[in-house]
Amino acid sequence: QASEAEAFLRAPDGLAQRYAVVGVLTPEARETGDEIRGVCVLGAIGQFDRVMRQLRDGGLSPAAVLFLAEAPLGAFGAERLGQLKSQGVRLLRRQGVVEMGDGPTNGALREISLEELLSRPPVRLDPAPVQALVSGRRVLVTGAGGSIGSELCRQIAASGAAHLTLVDASEANLFLIDRELAEAWPQLPRREALCDVRDEGRVSRLMASEQPDIVFHAAALKHVPMVESHPCEGVRTNVLGTRNVAAAAKAAGASHFALISTDKAVAPASVMGATKRAAEALARQFGGGGDMRVGVVRFGNVLGSAGSVVPVFRHQIARGGPVTLTDAEVERYFMTIPEAVSLVLRAVAQSAAETAPPAGVLTLEMGEPVKIIDLARRMIELQGLVPDKDIEIRITGLRPGEKLTEALVDVNETAAPKTDGVIEATPLVPPPRIEEAVLASLEASALAGDEFGVRTQLFALVERLRATTAETAAV
Repeated sequence: QASEAEAFLRAPDGLAQRYAVVGVLTPEARETGDEIRGVCVLGAIGQFDRVMRQLRDGGLSPAAVLFLAEAPLGAFGAERLGQLKSQGVRLLRRQGVVEMGDGPTNGALREISLEELLSRPPVRLDPAPVQALVSGRRVLVTGAGGSIGSELCRQIAASGAAHLTLVDASEANLFLIDRELAEAWPQLPRREALCDVRDEGRVSRLMASEQPDIVFHAAALKHVPMVESHPCEGVRTNVLGTRNVAAAAKAAGASHFALISTDKAVAPASVMGATKRAAEALARQFGGGGDMRVGVVRFGNVLGSAGSVVPVFRHQIARGGPVTLTDAEVERYFMTIPEAVSLVLRAVAQSAAETAPPAGVLTLEMGEPVKIIDLARRMIELQGLVPDKDIEIRITGLRPGEKLTEALVDVNETAAPKTDGVIEATPLVPPPRIEEAVLASLEASALAGDEFGVRTQLFALVERLRATTAETAAV
């Protein structure tokens, strides 16, 4: 809108003065011909192609297009944006557009990421509830070097935590996020801890020494095919690791424990999904009969995360194809990493502010599901190429544990709105408690490498957790 352009042109950071602005496009055709601080409104956004031709004919072809508002980007279409990129035109935004909060975090311009070009406009959230949750509190994040964990750390740091403990089993990932936080928030007291959540003793000692008020448990094995091939490892990290972290957090006096879960925990067809469903139930068991409040946040695929198809497709396109997908009908929910994390923090803040125990699992509003084949086509077009002409799309067949569609609410749950962008999935009947004997047997099978035993026990447990009546839950 014209107001966005005017704000940019008069901004005290001087960005507009460092660039030669050749013109402005707005959503309103009636504004064509107007001047905004000496810069001409060349036309409406719908007239973009005509305006670009006129600029080229006049020797004023722009080197970059700056998007000042969220709405117009999706209207441009992947093919047009791809053509611009292939012509060397940079696609820019002001820094901080997708971050949580009311406005940009600073005045710099940045390239628009592929993930933003693929996603819908993000949900805009008031940062106040998250700041109220985190500010002045000691926070610990497991999986801190991962795609979700690292963004949790960034947003927690920006919200004024008193101290941040970064926990990860990957030395390289932990080093990178620790260095990034040191540069971006040098005044933030923090500690990096190389620690595997499977190591019960190490986790307990760390939690006792750090004394966190809030624990975000994002550490997990999450690649569906990999966990399918290594079910024992999946159980040890996702199920037993969750038990270790939750138990240690409670023993250390944490006031809130938040588990990051996945839509694959709903009617799980994969070992990964089954381990996360068991982890959800286990985490919630630590929320009763004590001072620690437990929240579980479940969401779908995240563009740009380690488990996303986007990096795979990007690599396949870069080498000339083919782009491979398992089935033309596969569809998934998608959002960007900053949006997913800001919604996670908002959901946890909302839950923490309540007095009654959480009734169910919090799930993020993911918008409409996207067909993976459409995602592949858009990615090809965003490189200025033509699907099935320049780059082949090849169907390879569904992999073990893979489903055509995912859901955020299971058959034994009812959904109700919780807050902006968040719904609550409440079980029809209280889920059965996972007894220590069940965990001990599962752990023994995992440690022995008994893959058949692990799968059998895990899915039997999940069926009980998904029961729609008290009788089937007790079986």
